[in-house]
Amino acid sequence: MSLKFLYLDEPDMIKAGVLDMKKCVRSIDDMFCTMGSGDYLMGSPSENHHGMMLWFPESPRAGRMPVAGPDRRFMAMPAYLGGRFYVCGNKWYGSNVKNTEKGLPRSILTVMLNDVDTGAPLALMSANLLSSMRTGAVPGVATKYLQASGASEIGIIGAGVISRPCLLGIAETIAAKGRVKVYDLNPQKAEAFCREMGERTGLELVPAASLEEAVRGSDVVSVAVSGIAPVNIQDEWLKPGAIVLATGTANFSDEAYRKYRVVFDNWKMHKDWLDELRDDPERLLSVNAGHPSAKFLLKVAAGGVDPANMVSLGDIIADPSMGRQSDKDIFLFLTAGMGTEDVAWGYDVYQEALRLGLGKELALWEKPYWA
Repeated sequence: MSLKFLYLDEPDMIKAGVLDMKKCVRSIDDMFCTMGSGDYLMGSPSENHHGMMLWFPESPRAGRMPVAGPDRRFMAMPAYLGGRFYVCGNKWYGSNVKNTEKGLPRSILTVMLNDVDTGAPLALMSANLLSSMRTGAVPGVATKYLQASGASEIGIIGAGVISRPCLLGIAETIAAKGRVKVYDLNPQKAEAFCREMGERTGLELVPAASLEEAVRGSDVVSVAVSGIAPVNIQDEWLKPGAIVLATGTANFSDEAYRKYRVVFDNWKMHKDWLDELRDDPERLLSVNAGHPSAKFLLKVAAGGVDPANMVSLGDIIADPSMGRQSDKDIFLFLTAGMGTEDVAWGYDVYQEALRLGLGKELALWEKPYWA
């Protein structure tokens, strides 16, 4: 029998609604609910690994083998997601900072969705926009479940590409629409971000003169900065009841990790990194030093923080008593990206593409040569 799948390029993905943050937040919310019920799988025997990555050596080893460089990697992020999705998939990407010199994005991504029962491909899709949107939807869902009552003011740290979907996601779920303060090391970038996102969201966006100004008084603080330039957030800057959403790297005091509530997108995934850190600390840190949870895991490995009570967002959704106890609780939300997110949003965009008749049908075969 013939076997065909749908190919969706970036224009098809846009027509199918990949940039619709309201729907994306709903999709990622459903994903966290499904994960909270346990109906998911990711890579490795732990069933929770972020992905399988090619580790390039520090120096040439043979032939034309690439060497390590800033953000240089290939990675596969497979996942099964049950519930209303009931689909398997994989995000595959290569990344290299030097891509920008060639007029290319730093990372180039695709997602393949597969039938759970047969393994047959359902769709191959352009995934740069998909990945950016699902990344921004995660802090939006975290805001929905972790914010204090009446939360309104937002602090944005980093005026880069990822802060755009992060703000869109947060704006979908924050209790009230208040002022947005934007800080970037480059003031011109912060000003441009305010103009662009003010027009797009209808919110009041203002540049902040300092990191402290962006954080102080904010109910929700979103950090999306490069791992090579982490920000240092002082305890006294944080408003009672605030949540800090670390999509990028933020440094906190040792005391902060003990006195504030630390929530993960998926603690079991971060625990995998913790186990690897104990086995091979130098190699792990060479790749993951810029990771949002890297500093926290170092403190756990050194015995400075007890990992026994770590909680995932899906746990809180399944059991709200594990979440906010008071409007004065301060939360640190550490996220890292999961294949389940790409599969969830990819599945919903795929369904809309089918409904609209988008994409190009491609054949693997009309009849398998060896059946």
